[in-house]
Order: sequence, then C-alpha cells, then structure tokens
Amino acid sequence: MESKCANCSMKSRYDKNPNSIISKIWKWHLSWCPGWKSYLKSLPDIEKKEVIQKYS
Repeated sequence: MESKCANCSMKSRYDKNPNSIISKIWKWHLSWCPGWKSYLKSLPDIEKKEVIQKYS
C-alpha cells in the first residue's frame, strides 16, 4: 500500500509557497502525523535524508 503523503495536495502547496499559512499548518502537522512517520520509514535511506532535509 502506497502512502498518500508522496502525493499530498498540502505538500505540493508547500512546495509552491513555503511561507503560506497552509504550508505552515502542514509543516506543523508533520511533527505529530503517524502517516508521515510511516511514510518516512518506508523510504530508502538516501531519499529519506533528502525528504527530511527539505521539509525539516
């Protein structure tokens, strides 16, 4: 089963404008979201490091 996090609409909005209020809410959401945590665990190590660096 593929995680919806890879294609999340809020994630794409963050990518377009990281300073918007929606982007800030999404980023706050990442700190406690169990789906995001399992998505990160499913990634290969190299890709996981890139994602963490981009969205941390």
